[in-house]
Amino acid sequence: MIKFKNYYEILGVTPDSSNAEIKSAYRRLARKYHPDVNPSTAELFKDITEAYTTLINSEKRRQYNILNGFFEKQKTNTSSQKAEQEYKEKTATEPNKKQEKDIKSDFGQKQKKHSEKVFADTINDIFKEFTKKEQKKPEPQNGADITADVTINIAEALKGTERTVNVLHTKLCPKCQGRKFINGSKCSACDGKGEVSEHRKITVKIPAKIKNGTKLRVKGEGNPGKFGGKNGDLYLNINIQGNSKIKYDGLNVYYEVPITPFEAVLGGEIVVNTLEGNIRLKIPARTNSGQKFRLSGQGVKQKNKSGDIIVTVHIEIPQSLSDDEIKLYEKLKKASSHNVRENLLND
Repeated sequence: MIKFKNYYEILGVTPDSSNAEIKSAYRRLARKYHPDVNPSTAELFKDITEAYTTLINSEKRRQYNILNGFFEKQKTNTSSQKAEQEYKEKTATEPNKKQEKDIKSDFGQKQKKHSEKVFADTINDIFKEFTKKEQKKPEPQNGADITADVTINIAEALKGTERTVNVLHTKLCPKCQGRKFINGSKCSACDGKGEVSEHRKITVKIPAKIKNGTKLRVKGEGNPGKFGGKNGDLYLNINIQGNSKIKYDGLNVYYEVPITPFEAVLGGEIVVNTLEGNIRLKIPARTNSGQKFRLSGQGVKQKNKSGDIIVTVHIEIPQSLSDDEIKLYEKLKKASSHNVRENLLND
C-alpha cells in the first residue's frame, strides 16, 4: 500500500491554488532545501519535487485529487468538472474497492518512476543554472585614462614638435587573468593584485602654435580595458617653458618688449608677436623704460577663464645706426638742456 502524502501540505499551498502559486512555492522551497544548500534535506527535497511534478500537471493533479478526496476544495472550471464526471461514470461499473486499489497501484508505480526521473532532471537543471552563473562572463570594463606632463620650449610651440613619452600602464595579469590566486595561493606574477604595471614609450606629435596649458588627447593609449572593454586615453598637459623675454604664471603671460627712443618720446602703436597671435599695443608719448601695460583677457584661455598679457617696455638703442641717425642724435644732444641724473640721490 502506498503511503499517502499531502502534496498541498508539502508545498505549503491549498487545493484551490493556481499553477503560478504552486510554481512560486516550489522555487522558494527549492532554494531553501536543495541538497547543495543543505545536504541533510535530500529526502525532503525529493518529496517537494514529487509534489510539484504531480500538482503542476493538470491530469496528474486531477487523479491525485480523486484518490485523496480534494475535489470539494479545488476550484475547477467547466471542462475539469466534465472530465471528473466522465471519469466517475467510466469507473462506476467496477467494484469501488478494486477500482481504488488498481488506480492507486497503477498511478503509484507510474508516479514513482516519473518522480525519480523528474527529480534527476531537476537537479541537473539546477546544477546547469549554478554552473551558468559561475561561468557568466564579467561585465566589460573600460580602461582608466592616463595623464602625463610634457614641457616644450617656445620655438617648439610655434613650429610644432614630437615627444617620446614614457607612460606607466596597468594591465590584467597575464598569468592569473585577474583572479589574483592560483591553486589557492597568491599569483606569483602579480603578488595577488590581479594587475601588473609596465612602462611603454609612446611618440606623440605636438601641433604647431599650441597654447600653454593645452590638454592633448591621444585616443586609446591609456590603460587597457578589461573583459572586452575599451582602452582608456592618454592626456598630455602641455607646459611651455618661457625664455628671458616671455614668462608664464598661471593663466597670465609676461612679455619684455623693447621700444626705440623715438617710440618712447613720441608714442605710437606697436605690434607684439605672441604665441596667441599678433597684438597691437598703443604706447603713449613720453613712455618710460620699465613701464607696464595690461591686456585683459588676452592671456592663456582655459575653460571659462582667461588670463592677461602684461607687457613691460624697455627703451633699446639699435646696435647699428646710419650716419643720418647719428647726426640727428648729435642735434638732439645740442638741443637738450635736461639733466636726467640731477635727482639721483634724492628720494
